[in-house]
Amino acid sequence: MTKPSLSLNRRQVLGLIGAGAGAAALAACSPNKQSDDSGSNSTGGAKVTIGFRLWDDQVAKAYQKSFDAFSQKNPDITVKLNVVPWANYWDQLPVDVGSGQVDDLFWTNSLNFSQYADAGKITDVNTLLGGADDAWQKSLVEQYSYKDKLWAVPQVADANGIFYNKKLLDAAGVDPTKLAWKPGAGSGDTFLPAVQKLTQDSSGKTAAESGFNPKKLKVYGHNAAYDLQGIYFPWLGSNGGKWQADGSNKFVFGSDQKTVQAFEYLVNLINKYHVAPSAADTNDNGDFSRDQFLQGNLAIFQSGTYNLANVSDGAKFDWGIALNPAGPAGSCGVASGVGLVASAATKHADAVKKLLQWLGSAEGNKFIGESGSALPAVTTAQSSWVDFWKGKNVDVQPFVDAAAGMTIQAPRGTGGSGSSDYYDPIMKEIFLGRTPVASGMAKAEKGANAAIGK
Repeated sequence: MTKPSLSLNRRQVLGLIGAGAGAAALAACSPNKQSDDSGSNSTGGAKVTIGFRLWDDQVAKAYQKSFDAFSQKNPDITVKLNVVPWANYWDQLPVDVGSGQVDDLFWTNSLNFSQYADAGKITDVNTLLGGADDAWQKSLVEQYSYKDKLWAVPQVADANGIFYNKKLLDAAGVDPTKLAWKPGAGSGDTFLPAVQKLTQDSSGKTAAESGFNPKKLKVYGHNAAYDLQGIYFPWLGSNGGKWQADGSNKFVFGSDQKTVQAFEYLVNLINKYHVAPSAADTNDNGDFSRDQFLQGNLAIFQSGTYNLANVSDGAKFDWGIALNPAGPAGSCGVASGVGLVASAATKHADAVKKLLQWLGSAEGNKFIGESGSALPAVTTAQSSWVDFWKGKNVDVQPFVDAAAGMTIQAPRGTGGSGSSDYYDPIMKEIFLGRTPVASGMAKAEKGANAAIGK
C-alpha cells in the first residue's frame, strides 16, 4: 500500500521483501513493555495498559479514535499505540517477540505470522474468542488460518482493480467493465485490442494502426509489470493458475501451465505488442506506473486500494474504478490484508480478549473505514469506507466487490527472502524480454524450492 499517504504500501501487506536485523532497527523504537498486574485484570477493577503495535501512522490515527470509544466502555483499560515504521518493523519484531517484551497485540501479514505460531509466541483466535466471526472477510480468515487454527483477527482488507482515465477510454470507445483476456490473445480476447487502441506514440498513432512507433510511446494502454499484488498474481489467478502447491509451501509457478500462460501474456504486452512501459522502467521502480497514470500518460492502471488515496490526491482528470480484466476463470484479486495477533506473553489476557472482540466488530473496525485510510476487514463495517469515498465523489464499490469475489491467496511461509532472492532476478530478466518465459520460470521455480528445502 505507498509511502506517505492514507493507504498501505503493497509490500506492507504481503511482506514480500525479507529484512536482516540491524542496529538501526533495534534502536528505532522500544516496545510497550508488558508489566505484571499481580493477577488483576479488566474484570477485577485494576487499571491496565495494553500495548498495540502497527506500522502505519495514518491508520494509527483511526485506531486512536476506536480506542477512545473502547475505553469509554472499558474505563479500566487503556490502549497505548506503538507505531514502528515499516523499514524497521520486521527487524524489531522478532527481537521483541523472542524476548517476551513485544506489545500485547501487533499487526502481522501473510508471510510472517506462521513462524510465531510455530514457536508458541502468539495465541490462536480459537482459544481467545472461540473462532472466526461470520462478518470477517472470508479470504482473510483463510489467509490467517494455519494448522487448523485461526491466528489473527482480520483488520484491513486489500482489494485489486483498475483505475482508468475516463477521457482516454471514452475517446477510444473502450468499456472498462468488459475487458477479458485469453491465453495467447486467442478468440474472445477483448483486452489486447482495447489497450492497443489506448496506446499512442508521439505522433498520435495507436498500437492498432500501421506506422505505429513503439520506440516513441506517449501514452501506455496498461501497466503490465513484475508486480505481484497489482499485476501478475491477479493475472495468474484469473487463468486458474497456481504459485504454490495446494496445502504446501512448495512453488509450482514454473511447472503450472496456466501460470506460465499468464506470464507469457503479460510479457508480450510489454515486449511484443508494446502497450505497456518497459520493464527497465518498472522492475525496480514500483511508483513508475502510478506516476505515469497521474500524469495522464497511462490509460489503465491496474493496482488496488493501497493506491486509492494517491490517485485521489494526484489525478487532475476524471477517473474511475473497475474490476480487474477477466481471464478464463473470471476476474481475480489477491487475498491479502493485515491481521492482528495476540502475544502469548501478555499478562492482560482478559483485557486483550475484550479489545480483540471490539476490533473484530463493526463498531470497533468502522473507524478505519470512516478515516478513508483503508478498507475494513469486518464486512459489516465496510459501508463506512464506501461512504467516506462517496463524499469525495469516488465510487469504490468495485473494490468492495473484488474483495468479496474470487481471490488467490498471497504467498505464505516461503522461507523469508531466501526464495525471492533467487527468483526475483530471473523474473526481472523475463519481463525485460532477455530470458524466455517458460524456461526461465522453470529455472526460477527449481531454485526457489531449493532455497526453502523443498
